[in-house]
Formats: sequence, structure tokens, C-alpha cells
Amino acid sequence: MTLMEQLNQDMKQAMKSKDKEKLTVIRMVKASVQNESIKLGNKDLSEDEELTVLSRELKQRKDSLQEFKSAGRDDLVKKLETEINILQEYMPQQLSESELEAIVQTTIQEVNATSKKDMGKVMSAVMPKVKGMADGSQINKLVQKHLN
Repeated sequence: MTLMEQLNQDMKQAMKSKDKEKLTVIRMVKASVQNESIKLGNKDLSEDEELTVLSRELKQRKDSLQEFKSAGRDDLVKKLETEINILQEYMPQQLSESELEAIVQTTIQEVNATSKKDMGKVMSAVMPKVKGMADGSQINKLVQKHLN
């Protein structure tokens, strides 16, 4: 089942159960996917492209969440946390810390990285392997830790 099919099915279910928050998030994600489809000129997006859109939506909300927390906007923090939880239902299973660490170590060996100067090389090799399954900042910290 493609992401759009899943979103349509979940949207119908949210309408039936009168879950306004979930319905709003699903509509936003559908719009983002459709906009990306138009932008790329494809009728259907690949699974990878859909994952990119979902990751972007999730990242935007996480960034906003930090801003609202620092501004003391608890009303908006709760709303965004709910949206993040709904979006994570559509994301692939997240990798554990140990799995990520193993991928980072393997990649460092593959690209023969020895110092922090090689950070870009390592990051560009790791990110496609863990796309959608891990947060970029978490990967960045692990790469820095292993390149010391």
C-alpha cells in the first residue's frame, strides 16, 4: 500500500471517528505529498520520495516544537507533540542507538575516515542508509564521537 493510499484510508477513518487533529495532520501531509509530486512532475512518488516528504514534515514540527518550548507556549507544544506522534505512525521503524552506532562505525571504515575533516564524507555515506529511520542530529553526534 502506498503512502497516499494509506493516508486516504486513514483520512476516511479519522472522518468517521471525528478525530479532527489526525484529520488535519493527514490533510497537511497529503497536500505536501501532492505538492512534491507536482514539483517533480511525477504522478506517483517513489517510496523514497514519499519518505523525504514525511521526514521534512516531521523535522519542521520538531524544530517548531523547540521554538515553542523555549518561548513557553505550552498550548502550541501540546498540539505539535500530537502532530509529531501522528506523523511518526507513517515513518519506518526507528533504529536503536546500538544499530545506529554499528552503521556509523561500518561507514567510517568503508570511507576510510580518520579525522573530523572526513565528517562530510561519512555523513553523506550514512544518511542514505538510514533515511527516515534516524534523526540527522543523532547521527551527527555519533559520527563526531567516533571521529575523535
